[in-house]
Amino acid sequence: MYFTVFADGTANLPRAMLEGITLLPCDYTIDGVPATYSGDVDSFDGHSFYEKLRSGSVIRTSLLNTQLFLSHFGQVLAKGLDVIYVSMSSGISGTCNAAKVAARELMKTYRDRLVHVVDSLGCGFGNGLLAVRAAELSRHGAETRKAAQVLDGEVPHICQYFTVDDINFLKRTGRVSGITAKIATVLGIKPVLYGDATGHIVSCAKAVGRKKAIEALVQKYEKKRIDSPAQKVCISHGDCPDDAKALARMIREITPSVPITVCQHEPFSGSHVGPGMLGLFFRGKER
Repeated sequence: MYFTVFADGTANLPRAMLEGITLLPCDYTIDGVPATYSGDVDSFDGHSFYEKLRSGSVIRTSLLNTQLFLSHFGQVLAKGLDVIYVSMSSGISGTCNAAKVAARELMKTYRDRLVHVVDSLGCGFGNGLLAVRAAELSRHGAETRKAAQVLDGEVPHICQYFTVDDINFLKRTGRVSGITAKIATVLGIKPVLYGDATGHIVSCAKAVGRKKAIEALVQKYEKKRIDSPAQKVCISHGDCPDDAKALARMIREITPSVPITVCQHEPFSGSHVGPGMLGLFFRGKER
């Protein structure tokens, strides 16, 4: 049975990678003013967004609710198609659970249809790369249940490592303590973080200075990557294009033929990691 692939704005996918993927919008507020991110990262003005964060604007995000999923998934099921939704990590948002609640409700009505929610245990390209894989399986005619099994099996192999320029944004979201943030700021320590096996953001290394932090990301790629014709490398950044280009050059020195996508990091999760975030995403042996 054919299926429709859903993701949302946190997937961070440029238009060139969106074939066969339907994006759901993400809502947030900037200084109390409602805003919606449709997922079009190509037209996202990352510089203006991250400048607002630098100047002290308060941005609050909302999870994608069950009603949104009921509406969008229901329209597809009514046409006789199945649904696969690739969600941001259940470890950082209630969105995944909201989607699963909607899936259970809809399958009571559409008993011959399947709605499968893939918990990516990641965010940004961490769920975007899985959505791209889902779309590839759909185009190749994969049966829904088989595609779901393949995607769930891919989750542990999507590596996502990133560093931040200002650790205080992580402090505000409770990722690190105030004391840790103060010490790191004084000493110039830049944490290297990743999405672990439970989908939570944790530190895996500490580097002194930005240059060393970027080198640490490259070292993770050298150690973890899978050399495969299907390998895709994605880099997202919070308005630090020069650092992103430098990281891409280092990756190309290791694997010259691997395609690399570089773009701004989307606003929904970008508000939590802040300006200067630099992330590296790829398929690896393990997280």
